[in-house]
Amino acid sequence: MTASSDAAEVRARLAEYRASIDNIDAALVHMLAERFRCTKAVGRLKAEHGLPPADPAREREQIARLRQLAAEAHLDPDFAEKFLNFVIKEVIRHHEQIAASNGEANQNGAVSGVAKP
Repeated sequence: MTASSDAAEVRARLAEYRASIDNIDAALVHMLAERFRCTKAVGRLKAEHGLPPADPAREREQIARLRQLAAEAHLDPDFAEKFLNFVIKEVIRHHEQIAASNGEANQNGAVSGVAKP
């Protein structure tokens, strides 16, 4: 093999890996979007029933579960925990916004989408 054919092979392999990475990144974005659709529904349900935006016990369970999944997948559990903590903070922020807007709606006389006269 010549140096130019080696370089071409390396470029081709890089392109294949990068295409896979691009596909995985796209899948991650779509999965996160779906996850946030679900967590926003949870936030609305919590707000409607006066539940707190954060659930520390659930968060601890999720972190332990994700750390175990990460270890089984040969991914650094500390990285997985940091990632989940980042996501959880964003979820709680959304839940707090939903709770605040739900509180404003109730203060303005709207309950379950029906305004008081």
